[in-house]
Amino acid sequence: MRTLSRRSFLLATGMAPFAAPFTALAERLHMGLMPEDSFAYGPLRAVPDETTGLPLLQLPQGFRYRSISWQGDLMSNGQPTPPLHDGMAAFPGPNGTVVLVRNHEVTVPSGSFGEHVYDPRAAGGTTTIVFDPMTERPVSVTPSLSGTVKNCAGGPTPWGSWLSCEEGTANTSDDPRLAKQHGYIFEVPHDGVSSAQPLSAMGCFWHEAIAVDPATGIVYETEDRTQAGLYRFIPKTPGRLAEGGTLQMLAIARRPQFDTRRDQRPLATYDIEWVDIPEPDKPHVDPLAKDTHGVMQQGLDRGGAIFARLEGASFGQGRLYVTATSGGNASMGQVWELDPRAGTLRLVFESPGADVLNMPDNICLSPRGGLAICEDGTRVQRLQGLTRDGRIITLARNNILLNGQKHGFIGDFSNREWAGVTYSPDGKWLFANIQVPGVTFAITGPWSDGGL
Repeated sequence: MRTLSRRSFLLATGMAPFAAPFTALAERLHMGLMPEDSFAYGPLRAVPDETTGLPLLQLPQGFRYRSISWQGDLMSNGQPTPPLHDGMAAFPGPNGTVVLVRNHEVTVPSGSFGEHVYDPRAAGGTTTIVFDPMTERPVSVTPSLSGTVKNCAGGPTPWGSWLSCEEGTANTSDDPRLAKQHGYIFEVPHDGVSSAQPLSAMGCFWHEAIAVDPATGIVYETEDRTQAGLYRFIPKTPGRLAEGGTLQMLAIARRPQFDTRRDQRPLATYDIEWVDIPEPDKPHVDPLAKDTHGVMQQGLDRGGAIFARLEGASFGQGRLYVTATSGGNASMGQVWELDPRAGTLRLVFESPGADVLNMPDNICLSPRGGLAICEDGTRVQRLQGLTRDGRIITLARNNILLNGQKHGFIGDFSNREWAGVTYSPDGKWLFANIQVPGVTFAITGPWSDGGL
């Protein structure tokens, strides 16, 4: 497996430095100064997909896109591409190509789709796309992990792999169609296939995303539950996660079981500490009660903090950013910033309503600074951006209808979830998924004009 340099990792994963992360942003958001900035790149308009010719997305003037991988398209092994495209990251590939490792959040057990299998009865996993920016087309799409369940998000590592996370702890007692325990993280090399071995020391729970501190090798993990925790995994050997390590949960100093979900003040900042999870591979407190909060409960018992549906995670310039999808008094989402060197947690943003930001999910720090955010909310879905100078901008929006014109999909395309936002190593292409029908888009345009 090729090891990426720190600079290559930052560029490949959209983690460029910025001097005073989002201070101006937080001030503007909490003052309600966002609507006039919503179209920093200009108003959106329907733009035809350069692959199908269909107007699937609305984009600003000067931007264009093409769909590069739909569910059902045949992969290099002759099998159909799995559905439910979700988390994703981009890596530098050979000869100027971009390698995308992509999750598939398939829940219903129906058999694995690849050759490197964890549970032969499970239908989730990852596929790897090699995209050529010169031809603007995929070179190949191949299975890279299969036999897993509900691979929702994950994150890239500095050593050139993708960590794919299962969002659920199902096993044979939950569903007799399954053969093994689920709820784990799996490592997928960007230039190969996964060994399909669970990293059990990183915890068995409802995983969502991860983000790695390249200076320490510590892996931060989010949990997508109504009552969720924020975790970190300290490996015995940085970059060698299979050798084990220590799983911990974030706690607010001197405030055990502090609830961050409601009644937070603007720019609220808290001192933090970490509490150990003694049994990270304990999926159930009481198997008969089917209590799937085994890891979470261990953290709570030691004073861990409570968040609302932690989903997106991204690390850059020494700080971790995570989204709480249903956090805040409006239940429309929060963005939290963790500074591990200072030992602090800060509320960067709390959405006052769906018009501003509608339940943030996957996120990615941009090569130009700022944050690209996928919405998974309550109305027409958007790909949003938060800029360094405190503006919220709309990068893309689902167009209204797609009536049976691709792979038999019939219905309203406008309310379908965005996922997997990531930038190419050179920052010229933004890749993102629509989950249903599963499709990956490659979007390009004058990104620097609007700060994202």
